[in-house]
Amino acid sequence: MGFQTTAEQEAIRDAVREFGENEIQPVAREHDEEKKYPEDLRRKAAEFDLVAPNIPEEYGGAGMDLLSSIIVTEELWRADPGIGSAVGSAGFGTSMISRFGDEWMKEEWLPGVAAGDTVSCSCISEPAHGSNVAGIETTAEKDGDEWVIDGNKMWITNGTVADVGVVMAKTDPGAGHKGISAILVPTDVDGFEPTKIDNKLGIRASDLAEIVLDDVRVPEENLIGEENEGFYQLMNFFAGGRASVASQAVGAAQGALDAAIDYANERDQFGQKIAEFQAIQHKLAEMATKVEAARSLTYRAAGYAAEGDRDLGMKYASMAKLFASENAVEVCDDALQVFGGSGYVSDYPAERYYRDARITKIYEGTSEIQKNIIADRIL
Repeated sequence: MGFQTTAEQEAIRDAVREFGENEIQPVAREHDEEKKYPEDLRRKAAEFDLVAPNIPEEYGGAGMDLLSSIIVTEELWRADPGIGSAVGSAGFGTSMISRFGDEWMKEEWLPGVAAGDTVSCSCISEPAHGSNVAGIETTAEKDGDEWVIDGNKMWITNGTVADVGVVMAKTDPGAGHKGISAILVPTDVDGFEPTKIDNKLGIRASDLAEIVLDDVRVPEENLIGEENEGFYQLMNFFAGGRASVASQAVGAAQGALDAAIDYANERDQFGQKIAEFQAIQHKLAEMATKVEAARSLTYRAAGYAAEGDRDLGMKYASMAKLFASENAVEVCDDALQVFGGSGYVSDYPAERYYRDARITKIYEGTSEIQKNIIADRIL
């Protein structure tokens, strides 16, 4: 199966790359050091259809296909993973709303996200349940014509800046994964209490929070899709989500490689540029090969995910996430080595890419979980 990008997709890449070089890279260090959420950049990115580009055109989005959206993510992370994460995650949960939500949900929330005026979040993980989604303990009980939600969500991207969240909760606590539902929760309701997590190793410009849901009440019509079908609804997006994280890893690795090449062509040692030393040339060649291999596998995974073949989609998405994230960390480590001592300080971006890339091996399913999924599909 070939995955040659179209002229339109390459035009999208060029546009995002220009935005990244002109708008993101000049302020990346500042946002990282100050742990500052880039709200202005998010709004500006929305003007170029870079926020939740998957949102259908009838709701104000760009209506991009999965591969095009993945190219957007890759280029945002190439410019800077922290700001790239903040911009790219502003529409978390919108795929669930688009596919399974009622019309009023789409009309009320999707245009604002696409325009950069609204931020959404997806509330899945909990303090005791990350990879094991079926084990979540947050509950939603019916009380008249309302859902009453109680629980604790952890590692929630956009938790303190979001206007609305898609909350996964047990509506039939004794049924395991068969008793989970997705519920739309505006973040300004009573009992929705986020606490910012700002002591992160990397992607510091991206907002992260723990969220306590204490007697949160929303109308029964806020149920997304069918009751007790939330886990199965969520499964529809796992392949695309993991392919997206793979593209984040590719972008971070490419950014680190670009920085290393630039530095190697500038740095003088022993009377010549270090790029002229074979040891550096070989290192850069290996880095470039790893990046391209990860990109190819990621695009292939996106192709299978877009076709809707769940088994192939999950298999290749897990392969792509595993390979791209593991190699991104290696490439960023090699980039730091090319910089030498200069790579160990924040004067250059090498140490930031190194820190930022590490998260791709953890979220959306750890590398170990990806190996389990791959093994299940090849044995």
